Amino acid sequence: MRNEAADELRDEVSGALPTLGLLSEKEAATPPAPGRWSPKQIIGHLVDSAFTNHGRFVRAQGQDDLVFPGYAQDRWVEAQRYQDRSWRELVRLWEHVNLHLAWVMESAPASERTRPRRTHNLHEIGFRPVPPAEPATLEQLMLDYVEHLRHHLRQVRECAKT
Repeated sequence: MRNEAADELRDEVSGALPTLGLLSEKEAATPPAPGRWSPKQIIGHLVDSAFTNHGRFVRAQGQDDLVFPGYAQDRWVEAQRYQDRSWRELVRLWEHVNLHLAWVMESAPASERTRPRRTHNLHEIGFRPVPPAEPATLEQLMLDYVEHLRHHLRQVRECAKT
């Protein structure tokens, strides 16, 4: 069975790499406005999101719910000093962790991806929240991850235009 989330994630990664490659170190370190993340910090956040969701996607295959902890995204970005990291290294890390995540998505059996779970907290941790009264699936969480990634890549593309 085809895995839509994995296919879309691979497409997003390959589609973003040319734009990411055009940004200079200085451009990647420049926030678009005060109080906003720079492209480096956005890509760093997406690395954190990939690592966090990797654990969720793997654990979900062995549990009857979709309840996972959140994380303090601003604190994580700050603690890992993405702003000080080499842009090229950061982009390579982002690319590879997401290609691995696509593999994890694809490797999950369809029966696990599509199995409805009544207990979840996707209303708290999801980019596009699922109401708590509605059942949710691992596939929804995977597609939500891709939508979150798209959202942030649009922000980076906007920075590249300025």
